[in-house]
Amino acid sequence: MADLSVTQPLRARDLGLIFNGVTGARNGITDVPGVTVGMTTLVSGDSVRTGVTAVLPLGAEQVGVAVAAGLHSQNGNGELTGAHWINESGSLNTPLLLTNTHAVGTVHRAVIEWVARHHGDAAAQWLLPVVAETWDGYLNDINGDHVHGSHVWAALDTASVDGVVEGSAGGGTGMNCYGFKGGNGTSSRRVAFAGSDYHVGVFLQTNFGDRAELSYRGLPIGKRMETPCPIETDDWFARDRYFAGAGSCIGVVATDAPLLPDQLRALARRVTNGLARTGTSGSHFSGDIFLAFSTANAGALDSTFPNGSEGLHALAFVPWGCIDTFFDAVVDATEEAVWNSLVVNETTEGRAGHRSYALDRDALRMLITTGDVTK
Repeated sequence: MADLSVTQPLRARDLGLIFNGVTGARNGITDVPGVTVGMTTLVSGDSVRTGVTAVLPLGAEQVGVAVAAGLHSQNGNGELTGAHWINESGSLNTPLLLTNTHAVGTVHRAVIEWVARHHGDAAAQWLLPVVAETWDGYLNDINGDHVHGSHVWAALDTASVDGVVEGSAGGGTGMNCYGFKGGNGTSSRRVAFAGSDYHVGVFLQTNFGDRAELSYRGLPIGKRMETPCPIETDDWFARDRYFAGAGSCIGVVATDAPLLPDQLRALARRVTNGLARTGTSGSHFSGDIFLAFSTANAGALDSTFPNGSEGLHALAFVPWGCIDTFFDAVVDATEEAVWNSLVVNETTEGRAGHRSYALDRDALRMLITTGDVTK
C-alpha cells in the first residue's frame, strides 16, 4: 500500500478544481485490484524526450490469463496493435504498452521476448502484443533509435501499484496537451453495486487539443492563459495549421466490476465524453483510441479449454440496465485525468530548442476562483 502521507506533486483537486464522484484511495488506475503500472523515462541530451509505459491488468504473475476487454476508436489516426484480436475475442491476455509513434515495432518485439522469458506457456504458440502510441516529435527525436528492448523490460519488471507517475514520464515524457506540456494523467472512481464496492480507473497518455479549446465548467481556460504557446505558432508547423490541435490520446479504462466485452466497449466509448468535457472536439490528425478491461472473471475468456479438456465457461456480469453509474465513473475519471496530466507537469525543452510550457498552476487557481465556476 502506498504511503499516502508522503508529499506528492500538486494535482488538479489541490488547485480547487471540483469533479464528480468518489475516488479510490490513490485516485488512479491502480485502485483497481490487480492492476500494476511500470514506466521507463528517457531524457538524454537536447533531443531525447520519450519513454515506455506498461499496464498489466492482472500483474506480472498472471500474464497470459485473459480478461474481458473492449475497444473504441474516436479517431483512427493512431495505432493500437492487437486490436483485431481484441475485437474478435473480446479479451486481452498480454500487458498493454504505451510509447511514441515510431517505437511501436521495437516495443512490440520486446514484449514477445519478455513474455517468452517469463511466461513460456503463454508464448508457446503465438502472441499479439498490445502496443499503443502517441506522437512526441515536437520535443523528441522521434526518428532516432532511442527506445530499446531493455527499456520495455524495465517498465514491465518494475510494474507495481505505486508505479504511476503523472506528467512527463514513461510514454508520456514528450507529449503536449492543449498547447501545454501534457503526458500522463490518471483518476479513479468507486461505484457501489449489489452490495459491493467496485473501482473504475482511467489512465491517459494525453497529446491532443488546441489551446483555445481548453475549458473547465464552461470557463475558457486556454483563451485566458497568458502562458506562451510556441507549439501553435512555431514555423515548424507552418505547413499545416491543424497540427496545433493534433497528436492523439490513448485511454486505458480498468475495472474490477464484472462486465461483458460489449459492455467494456461501451465504457471505452465514454472516454470520448470525458475528453469533451475539457473542451476538445477531436482533431482529424489526432488518434484517439481507448481500451477498457475488467479484471473480474479472469480466465473465463481464455481461448484454451479449462484443464485441457472441453467444458463450459461461465461469466457473471452487471445487467445492462444497471450500467449507467459505471459510465458516469468513466466520464468523471477521464475529465480529471486530463487535468491531472496538465497540472502535474513542468516546462520542458527538447529537440531543436522546442519548448512546451507547463500550465500555470497559480493562474489556473485564480481563474477558477474569480470565474465563479466552482459552485
